[in-house]
Amino acid sequence: MNTAIDFATAEDLPHLADLLAGLFALESDFTPERDKQLRGLQLILDEPQLGRLFVLRIAGQVAGMANALITVSTAEGRKVLLLEDVIVSRAHRGGGYGRKLVEHVLDWAREQGMTRVTLLADRDNATALDFYRALGFDGSHMTVLRKNL
Repeated sequence: MNTAIDFATAEDLPHLADLLAGLFALESDFTPERDKQLRGLQLILDEPQLGRLFVLRIAGQVAGMANALITVSTAEGRKVLLLEDVIVSRAHRGGGYGRKLVEHVLDWAREQGMTRVTLLADRDNATALDFYRALGFDGSHMTVLRKNL
């Protein structure tokens, strides 16, 4: 099938919100709220210095996404990436598309001079954890803590 990975456009946002609803249904820390997801996606689209939204298209249709948020690491002394919201539509899972999508984002991050990519995955999602480990991601001694404001 004809596949392409590129940056999201405003026309893609409803499709990305649909993908996020499916992703958040799998994750115990998040609840799908379409208005919030659309607001967050629009913010990233409007302010590319915050990050970039990558879209996987199969036969011209949105079939996956990845959210690449840019931050600065004082440990690295440069910009680094926080990879979030990696999801491929249920109909296209298992075809290697997720790997292509993540590898595309990693290549982009390298081109931007970034030296580290960090991601969070639900600790109960063995499929996702195995997927990321197969791509070379390692565990960390850091623990995620958060506080809602």
